[in-house]
Amino acid sequence: MGVDVPLDIESIRADFPILSRKLPNGKQLVYFDNAATSQKPQCVIDAMSEFYSEYNSNAHRANHTLADEATTALESARMSISNYFGTSPNQMVYTSGATEAINLVSYAWARENLSKGDVIVLTEMEHHADMSHGSNFRRRRGSRSGTSQLTLIRLL
Repeated sequence: MGVDVPLDIESIRADFPILSRKLPNGKQLVYFDNAATSQKPQCVIDAMSEFYSEYNSNAHRANHTLADEATTALESARMSISNYFGTSPNQMVYTSGATEAINLVSYAWARENLSKGDVIVLTEMEHHADMSHGSNFRRRRGSRSGTSQLTLIRLL
């Protein structure tokens, strides 16, 4: 059995400078729209600022000092992340965010598993990025679909 560790919310909030902001109504900012944009802790803001001010360049794309430093920083970050998860960098897939990750998995799975005549079932509660997958698969296969509370996209 695991040990319950108390969550220090105020300490976590202190890591995110924007969460110290007071709103016009005098209340402290609470941010729940993390699916759209995640707020950044100070250590991420500092790392981004260091990158942009000291070695901003494309990693793995050029043969000069800034590119070498950007590549080293990128590979170092990938190694740290991989070590955290107990794997190696070449076993990890890095994306810009959740939507890109979902797109990657959806398209890869659909290419291998969906065939002409299959039906994709979507509800109106789906995130628009998820619904676009069905529409894209449908267009590629030349089928039709409509919009309702429950959307069935048939691959013809």
